[in-house]
Amino acid sequence: MKQVIVIGGGPAGLMAAEVLSGAGLQVHLYDAMASVGRKFLLAGKGGLNLTHSEPANLFATRYGKRSAQIAPLLHHLGAQAVRDWAQALGVETFVGTSGRVFPVDMKAAPLLRAWLHRLRHPASGPGVQFHMRHRWTGWDTDTPLELCFATPQGPVRAKADAVVLALGGGSWARLGSDGAWVPWLQSQGVAVEPLRAANCGFDVQGGWSEHFASRFAGQPFKSVAISFTNPETNAQGEIFQRKGEFVATATGVEGSLIYAASSRLRDAIAVQGHATLALDLLPDMPAQRVLAEVSHPRGSRSLSSHLKSRLHIDGIKAALLHEQLSKAQMNDPVALAQAIKALPLTLGAARPLDEAISTAGGVSFEAVDPQLMLKQLPGVFCAGEMLDWEAPTGGYLLTAGLASGYQAGQGVVRYLNNAEAPT
Repeated sequence: MKQVIVIGGGPAGLMAAEVLSGAGLQVHLYDAMASVGRKFLLAGKGGLNLTHSEPANLFATRYGKRSAQIAPLLHHLGAQAVRDWAQALGVETFVGTSGRVFPVDMKAAPLLRAWLHRLRHPASGPGVQFHMRHRWTGWDTDTPLELCFATPQGPVRAKADAVVLALGGGSWARLGSDGAWVPWLQSQGVAVEPLRAANCGFDVQGGWSEHFASRFAGQPFKSVAISFTNPETNAQGEIFQRKGEFVATATGVEGSLIYAASSRLRDAIAVQGHATLALDLLPDMPAQRVLAEVSHPRGSRSLSSHLKSRLHIDGIKAALLHEQLSKAQMNDPVALAQAIKALPLTLGAARPLDEAISTAGGVSFEAVDPQLMLKQLPGVFCAGEMLDWEAPTGGYLLTAGLASGYQAGQGVVRYLNNAEAPT
């Protein structure tokens, strides 16, 4: 019986193992941690966002520069297929008001338990064998199908007929994705793009004042909008605009609205050293009305009371205006109204890679064939976040991870079948 080694117990590795086991192959899954799916469980802590319900053609555009490479993977395992897969594991799903898809109980653990049970005890064929606390350390020889692992009991070597690498990116190293694999693949001639933070927070250039940071770190900006124009792409008219919310941190900003723009902000900072977005504190109110309300006579009331009564601006929104504007600007109705509708917020750096929700960069798609096999290493396939793609939160990350694991598994089956075919 042909044997396949899968390295990495995240969603991509587990999906590859499921495909391979279902094809009757003996699968050995290795992971550096004590248990699999750790980042998967963390992602589901606040409600597991499995996928998104938007139309397939729109869904595929969420992968930016790599949409052309991800779209074929989604053709084989897209959003509806992910929901069907979850249902087969006994997990019903529902579509939230935002279009995101969640398990009915909102939890990741029941789905993972059911999945692992099916992998270990399939209806037919051999079950997947799991090898925990086995950290891959590269190759012992120039043969890409002979692998070395470090374990608490000492070094271990293993050999297989094919290998699937699903090692993750470089975020949340404590959960297993530490990017240690990058130099090992580069030493084999595999093109790897530098790992960069994606879906990440940012530090405000120059930092917050001590007053603002001590009083408002951790508080949300609700019902706001941001817009950002990247000078590098402005000739093409690319403007990012979105309404939502985000959170102030001790050093800057993070949260869903910031994550949605993070790839653009990160790339702009890489080129020019900073990125300035425009923050609309009242996106549902026309600029003319904001100016009229700010200009309304306030009598003996303070400016803070005036803004609260006329525009419902108080708390962190009011504090940010005071943080960013001079006293003269605060007392100038035109300048204040303009700031309320388009307050410039300059970001100086992305937060460290290990804090990011996900990773950009990784194994270049030009280094793999359509089945995700490395061109430099026949018989070795890549899946998941270690490939060079990124996507916003909202179910897109998990769906593409699962889809790439499925594609790599199918690719291994074809590769081994072709190897057996008579010439």
